[in-house]
Amino acid sequence: MATATRRRRRKFSIGRTVAWGYIGIVLIVTVFPFYWILRTSLSNNFALIADPASILPVGFTLGAFRRVLGLATSAEAVAEGGSGASIEIGHFILNSVIYASISTACIVFFSSIAAYAFSRLQWRGRELMFGILLCALMVPPVLTFLPNFVLVKDLGLLNTFAGMILPVGLFSAFNIFFLRQFMLGLPQETEEAALIDGAGRIRVFFQVTLPAASGPVFTLSILSFITQWNDYFWPLLVTSDDSVRPLTLALAVFKQSSPQAQPDWAGLMAATLVAALPMLLLFVVFGRRIVNSIGFTGIK
Repeated sequence: MATATRRRRRKFSIGRTVAWGYIGIVLIVTVFPFYWILRTSLSNNFALIADPASILPVGFTLGAFRRVLGLATSAEAVAEGGSGASIEIGHFILNSVIYASISTACIVFFSSIAAYAFSRLQWRGRELMFGILLCALMVPPVLTFLPNFVLVKDLGLLNTFAGMILPVGLFSAFNIFFLRQFMLGLPQETEEAALIDGAGRIRVFFQVTLPAASGPVFTLSILSFITQWNDYFWPLLVTSDDSVRPLTLALAVFKQSSPQAQPDWAGLMAATLVAALPMLLLFVVFGRRIVNSIGFTGIK
């Protein structure tokens, strides 16, 4: 009986075959660019020019990673087809960590407070303000870059971490909406009991509501960190100094700094892998929790 059941389950189905074929195509399209980056980073630049269509690394070498990590001399870099230009990968990674970490902390803190105000506090004009917030969701972020740039420039915050972080960290309409939707679904009995016992609103927020919303707050923290780590256009507008420039901008500068006609593609791909490694580790460690917590956006 069990054998017959398994046979029925394994019975050929056109729909199932099409579905698996579609999943396979999507998987290939998604993974292949990462493989191509790895293949290029393990190749010799001179060999790449001779055989650019090879699926396997051409002239296999770890020289690109040695150049990115500052372990190769200029002569060794040029001998492998590198440009001779250098990138202080550790310094720029530190800049990205500072930018992404502080931005994420500000985003989570201010979004949580605003979400609590919209979901728990009764104040005049609350629904009107929330309607304006929903309208802000419809505004493309690119339209806010110019006024934010003018504001940062007038405040004298160009080429500073504050200039990069403040416009991003102080307000995010989607994140406020995201947390508000979850907080609306939390039971209010525990909060009311705490208020009756004499706890203030601030204490209730930090000791009752925020721990209960730890799932979506954690999800928001991870997604915000990844977004800020990969941010490119806003730091490009407000920074021109290597002292605060994040890694995403440093990679572009590294590509443009080649004195030769041919960029150091192997070095650039190696630097890209080093930059992507922290994000890959985050997904490996917290991937399941992120996926499970995404469902909180649907709670009302």
